[in-house]
Amino acid sequence: MDGGKKSRWSMVAITVMRIAVGWHFLYEGIAKLTAASWSASGYLKQARGPFAWFFKWLAAQPDMLANADLVTMWGLTLVGALLILGLFTRLASLGAIGFIVLFYLCNPPFVGYFYSIPTEGSYLIVNKNLVELCALVVILVTGSGRFAGIDRILHRLFSRRPRNAAA
Repeated sequence: MDGGKKSRWSMVAITVMRIAVGWHFLYEGIAKLTAASWSASGYLKQARGPFAWFFKWLAAQPDMLANADLVTMWGLTLVGALLILGLFTRLASLGAIGFIVLFYLCNPPFVGYFYSIPTEGSYLIVNKNLVELCALVVILVTGSGRFAGIDRILHRLFSRRPRNAAA
């Protein structure tokens, strides 16, 4: 890598990662949208950690919970689609990071906090959510949508180009 520029292969790898993370968000959103009676209530009621009181309060407020369910279902779907397409990639990454931070804080893998729904592994501080958050930070700072995505087209259309004085 010369002068801080990323190599073509590293950008290909980051783009593949962006699409994979986008697929995960899109699929999670669609699965929730198509489930007959999906709600975040169960997840929120089992919250552990320093902000458990907030998540349990949210689950106990029917109107707030209904809004949280809608934001979660549609937000995951939208963020996933945007990441896959490479459209508004940085904004989509920020939205996805927001979701992941909330999911992580709801049930963090800290010593003494045990989440009662069984998982496929044992975690201490670092879990799938935190790993995906790190991937989203890489996607955010590298602008992979401008490498391969609709952001590339938009950037070329709307970027300022110096006008030729002779024109």
